Amino acid sequence: MPADTIKLYQVGTFAVGNRLLDPVERTVQSRAERSNTLTSGHRACQGCGEALGARYVLDAAMRATEGRLIAANATGCLEVFSTPYPESSWQLPWLHSLFGNAPAVASGMAAALKAKGRDGVRVIGQGGDGGTLDIGFACLSGMFERGDDVLYVCYDNEGYMNTGVQRSSATPPAARTANTKPVGAEPGNVFGQGKDAVLIAMAHDIPYVASATVADLHDLERKIERAMEFRGARYVHVLVPCPLGWGARAEDTIRIARLAQETGLFPVLEAEHGEIVGVSKIRRPLPVEEYLRPQRRFAHLFGDPPRQDVIGRLQAVADRNIRRYGLVENA
Repeated sequence: MPADTIKLYQVGTFAVGNRLLDPVERTVQSRAERSNTLTSGHRACQGCGEALGARYVLDAAMRATEGRLIAANATGCLEVFSTPYPESSWQLPWLHSLFGNAPAVASGMAAALKAKGRDGVRVIGQGGDGGTLDIGFACLSGMFERGDDVLYVCYDNEGYMNTGVQRSSATPPAARTANTKPVGAEPGNVFGQGKDAVLIAMAHDIPYVASATVADLHDLERKIERAMEFRGARYVHVLVPCPLGWGARAEDTIRIARLAQETGLFPVLEAEHGEIVGVSKIRRPLPVEEYLRPQRRFAHLFGDPPRQDVIGRLQAVADRNIRRYGLVENA
């Protein structure tokens, strides 16, 4: 169920102007009915994409469930910066699990609620890409296979940021981390490794799968609300740039997330029961260099001379995504 496209009246920008929209389409970021489920006082870095993504995900889920929501949270940045003992920035029932078992803990919560006849209370599991796609991957796949009534959200900052920026299976090719090759013929992460989490989730034929970025918070909120309309296992994968780990300016978080989509490197889509039902189109695909240059983790590609061979391979990845998912408008 793709969202209706809103016409961008100011050409060359992403501004619409509420005065130009029908009243039903007008929105504001701050409003009295927002639950502020992840509230102020946490210790996230300036410009943290994960803090922004989690706030909007949980607020949307709280609206969809009328406040009847429980969260299971894997160890990682999100847990560490939001709950330094004895403080917490969470304003919902929230449980911290181990690094790798958040999907299993969330499944247990859903089973307990079902046994008690409390079907009106819903469960959300969440974690970073390391806890989701590496350490917790077996638990996640099991949750999908069993069809447990859990929405699991992966906040993908493409590395183990909490423990010093190490490579994960979501780290893109050529990106430098603390444990990838710093020099040599092919510095940075190798090509041909990693996991496509969205396709893997779709292969389980679960009711709902989606990808989103913090560059379009309305799209993210809509997908969370849509996910809560289903019962059974659901999965949403959110790209959340990490200024510290990516070597980017804090004020560029939204711009970099948008560039990831507009180059085709991060397809934004949604699927139901294994079939794609909506794709966020790109008006004019941008070259991958525009996404790579603002990040120090790719700085080694722009030396003298630049590594056009590696940049070309990354461009080929983006081009394949564009073809595979039909990302370009009117293409």
